[in-house]
Amino acid sequence: MSQLLLNDRAIAAHKPVFIIAEVSANHCGSLETASRIIAEAHAAGADAVKLQTYTPDTMTIDSEKEYFQVKGTIWGGRKLYELYKEAQTPWEWHSELKRVADELGLIFFSTPFDETAVDFLEELGVPGYKVASFEVVDLPLLDKIAKTGKPIIMSTGMATLGEIEAAVRTIRATGNDQLALLKCTSSYPAQPEEMNLRTIPHLAEAFGTPVGLSDHSLEMAIPVAAVAVGACIIEKHFTLSRAFGGPDCAFSLEPEEFRDMVHAVRTTERAMGNVDYGISEKEMESRTFRRSLFVVEDVKAGEPFTAQNVRSIRPAHGLPPKYLPEVLGRRAALDAERGTPLRWELIS
Repeated sequence: MSQLLLNDRAIAAHKPVFIIAEVSANHCGSLETASRIIAEAHAAGADAVKLQTYTPDTMTIDSEKEYFQVKGTIWGGRKLYELYKEAQTPWEWHSELKRVADELGLIFFSTPFDETAVDFLEELGVPGYKVASFEVVDLPLLDKIAKTGKPIIMSTGMATLGEIEAAVRTIRATGNDQLALLKCTSSYPAQPEEMNLRTIPHLAEAFGTPVGLSDHSLEMAIPVAAVAVGACIIEKHFTLSRAFGGPDCAFSLEPEEFRDMVHAVRTTERAMGNVDYGISEKEMESRTFRRSLFVVEDVKAGEPFTAQNVRSIRPAHGLPPKYLPEVLGRRAALDAERGTPLRWELIS
């Protein structure tokens, strides 16, 4: 499997999990709130923050036709244009938010939703790009992004295997092999039974890329489970408070929750380790509590060892228990008191 380099940060299997805090619409129209989100994400342990770069006019058109009415989601009953107008991150904020992130040592990048956003982000000097699940099928946009030569992290929610293959082929055809894929369930909030995390290792095998999870659930167990099956990226929406009621707040983590998630992910990646049947340093200290053969009744020289006077008990100072059949019936070479570890020199 390849690795992806984002601002010299290596993202790959067996590397530290790369944790992205998604700002999205959670700034609720306030530059100050957006800046605070970035600061709180850093304090909570994020490695990167990500914006979404669009305007309502680059996303859709202002129309009253039924096609442009949102149905069947948490945003039901709203017009697409009005939703994107509320949720957009003004382009004039991007430079300031990048400055805040850079000063904190956070990687700053964004999701462009059309070619003008790519041009804008290139001028801003972002180190890489995120592709949203809904744009996986926009192959001309993928071609434009890939031709920047910069790393791409692409979500795959809703996409069929064939659509993912077409998107990957489009990106690689430009000569850009800096690609990671994210398993994603594009429902808001996503439910555990929808996640299908076993797809993560399959994506890695099928496309030879680092793979992670873009998680729209509120469950701490899901990113932990994703890391356990091979995810090396976790992306979660971040809000200062779900009570703010912004368009994406309902499926976003608050600072303390995000911090708990980061802690759980870091603990999980340490616990995963490697395939290892060796004995750890701490385990060496516990080996003394294994069973071994002990004399459990006083035995005189010349008396036979029997099931009554020799037993397998803790601790491990005597012969290993596997020798019990060989010992029974043989005679004592020396006197042995009750509680004496049985050793070969005691056996005739």
